[in-house]
Amino acid sequence: MQRGMKAAVQIRRAHRIAVLPGDGIGPEVMENCLEVLDKAGFKAEYTHCDIGWEFWKAEGNALPDRTLAQLCKEKNDAGLFAAITSKPAFEAAKELCEELKPTGIKYTSPIVRMRQELNLRTNFRPCRAIRNNPRNYRDDIDWAIFRENTEGMYGGVEFHPLPRTVFDALDQAHPKMKKFEKFGLENIAMSTRIMTRQGCENIIRDAFEYAKKHNRKSVTVVDKPNVLRETGGLMIQTARRVAEEYKGIPLQETNIDAQCMFMLRQPQAYDVIVAENMFGDIISDLAAEMVGGLGFAPSANIGDSFSIFEPSHGSAPGYVGTGNANPIAMIRTAVLMLESLGENEIAQRITNAVESVVESREVATRDFGGTANRHELTKAIISYL
Repeated sequence: MQRGMKAAVQIRRAHRIAVLPGDGIGPEVMENCLEVLDKAGFKAEYTHCDIGWEFWKAEGNALPDRTLAQLCKEKNDAGLFAAITSKPAFEAAKELCEELKPTGIKYTSPIVRMRQELNLRTNFRPCRAIRNNPRNYRDDIDWAIFRENTEGMYGGVEFHPLPRTVFDALDQAHPKMKKFEKFGLENIAMSTRIMTRQGCENIIRDAFEYAKKHNRKSVTVVDKPNVLRETGGLMIQTARRVAEEYKGIPLQETNIDAQCMFMLRQPQAYDVIVAENMFGDIISDLAAEMVGGLGFAPSANIGDSFSIFEPSHGSAPGYVGTGNANPIAMIRTAVLMLESLGENEIAQRITNAVESVVESREVATRDFGGTANRHELTKAIISYL
């Protein structure tokens, strides 16, 4: 039996990972991340996929179909994504190659497309401070933030100018629409905040299930129902209903503006935090800054059949080629991926190594008080493996 078990371990296949370096500092931090994974003993077959600004300019598609086809369980076990440049549509149109400019192609964010087209409905952003990081607001902050990933203000239903058919329909449905007509429909831009009961319930249930599994003390739902009465009201009502199924976990309710203040005033009062798309984005960036900055902030885009893991930071074009990009957020993101794949031992060793380096303060990039470059920081992390 022991021989059979040993043979089973030996023939276990390597994980299949779709690697999406992107642009800006994306390829740089991805390089360091893959080096750490390799030195930690993670066995994987990597498929490098095209994504980012250069593909928008050359092909009119920042997320080519050939890349989208790789993001499924049939081809890969998970996606590991670094960073991409994203610009307003009017700026993006100017940067298209000349032959594509007359086509009228409109830019859409690749990460938003992936979240929506692959139904990566849950964005999980753990924000836990590493002790002795000089950038920490406090060393004892440990929040788990759940952000709805496919609906809300980032749902993508927008208009400019406002079509007459849309205006007329809204004018018939709501008395407050009429007053905007005097400005001219060509001068009106509209972004919608569409939320469904199912979307609210999914993200809230995810938050409560996490709190239950990890013995967390509370769940706080963040919105603005006193002003956004219909969408915010739906979020709060759904949270109260779901909370009834989790009697041992208190539910707190706060408004988005007050919550930002409360997180600074009483960070220890919060544990698991859940919000719709835009509010979750805002809260998690504030939280990241309080635990060292975006250079320390990982995240996961989780779907029912596939997940893509990405650091919370952007492409930071000003850092490209300087060596100053901090790869820790990318490495911590890979830890989330490892945990999802059941590679908990490797994940813990990498976590311990990262925390040992940060706590020692012997090697640090400029964003947390040092002079080391990304390669030196990576080498230090590997030395603790």
